[in-house]
Amino acid sequence: MESNDKGFEQALTTLLDQRREELTGVEAQVREIIAAVRSGGDQAVIRYTREFDGVEITAKAMEVPRTQWARASAGLDKKTRAALERAAERIASFHRQELSCSWFDSEPGVVRGQLVRPLARAGVYVPGGKAAYPSSLLMNVIPAKVAGVKEVVVLTPPAKEGLNPALIAAAELAGADRLVLAGGAQAIAALAYGTETVPQADIIVGPGNSYVTAAKRLLYGVVMVDMVAGPSEILVLADGTTPARFLAADLLSQAEHDEQAWPILITTSAAFASEVEEEVTALSRTLPRQEIITPCLERHGIVIVVKDVAEGMAIANRIAPEHLELAIADPLQWLGRVENAGSVFLGAYTPEAVGDYLGGPNHVLPTGGTARFFSPLGVEHFMKRINILSYSPEALRGVREDVARLARLEGLEAHARAVEVRGKCHDVTSPQSNQKRKGRG
Repeated sequence: MESNDKGFEQALTTLLDQRREELTGVEAQVREIIAAVRSGGDQAVIRYTREFDGVEITAKAMEVPRTQWARASAGLDKKTRAALERAAERIASFHRQELSCSWFDSEPGVVRGQLVRPLARAGVYVPGGKAAYPSSLLMNVIPAKVAGVKEVVVLTPPAKEGLNPALIAAAELAGADRLVLAGGAQAIAALAYGTETVPQADIIVGPGNSYVTAAKRLLYGVVMVDMVAGPSEILVLADGTTPARFLAADLLSQAEHDEQAWPILITTSAAFASEVEEEVTALSRTLPRQEIITPCLERHGIVIVVKDVAEGMAIANRIAPEHLELAIADPLQWLGRVENAGSVFLGAYTPEAVGDYLGGPNHVLPTGGTARFFSPLGVEHFMKRINILSYSPEALRGVREDVARLARLEGLEAHARAVEVRGKCHDVTSPQSNQKRKGRG
């Protein structure tokens, strides 16, 4: 479609609405699963594993033993292990830059600040299904360990043929503490409430199908969640200066994820749009996973032709894509115009795929337009802040009248008296006074 078409605005609105994953179709069933796991623990998880994954498992076999971790890691070929190690180090290096510290500020008689503390336990969900994702495990576990989380528990669906050894090796490299075989909404419920095998988590992170997403949404508040993510998406903004075959490969890299993925091209040239489409058609015929790529392109492959890069950027900000590639002549010049995106990839030689694996920035990103208000997964997801405040008698005396007035303005008399009573008693010392005495001694 072209931005100057009469029906473009309506078509764009429809696109934005379609990308918001509708979960009402599975929500009732997910509620049942959550209730069953909350009351039935491991046995409910085992029952749903049999029903949804077609795998028979016992409670004793749910947790992958450490001996199996070691065997899987030792069994990897050297080049694969080296690639995982390099990815792990780059991810950790990136996330170490996000660390923040406790801080304190003071004025006469007043100390205020924040304590920054890691969460005690994180639950990481790694999807199974049509592919194994050791990269997803690295991206979810590593920022938690960088943050200082004491225990990271990974849950992933069991497979009839056994877990991919690379997934188990990634758990060891990332520093995960436990690996449990459980998938779907039942895994999320187990992490939220705890079972005999699965400990209760403070936060649940990681992508999944519509059942996982619905469970995370329903359990938010019982437990913290990273975000409510939907199908993967890429938006390529192109001016024709990047070879069409490069961009075709990038669009297909998202199409092979999922039939529901969104590969979107915005370009300033109708002729270049046709060139990219031809390259997509030619390249897609050479790829495996045709049963995923073909329906994805048919349902969600979008091409938008705009008058210039500025208009393309404005539309991209409205779409708020998970991945935004600036395949334009001077991407740095336009970076300041980016308002909504999960991750931005600059120039012809920064394919989105490098960000999925080895770039360093996290690949767990907001989707479905939620980049307008959600951020990528990071260290801050695994940390909490505790506010600190201390007043001396003299400092409280200086604000007592204002506090009492504001409290009475809201009809809260006990609040007012809580400050006023401290103007009548002088038999209690403040922490600051005690500290001064110790200093004199």
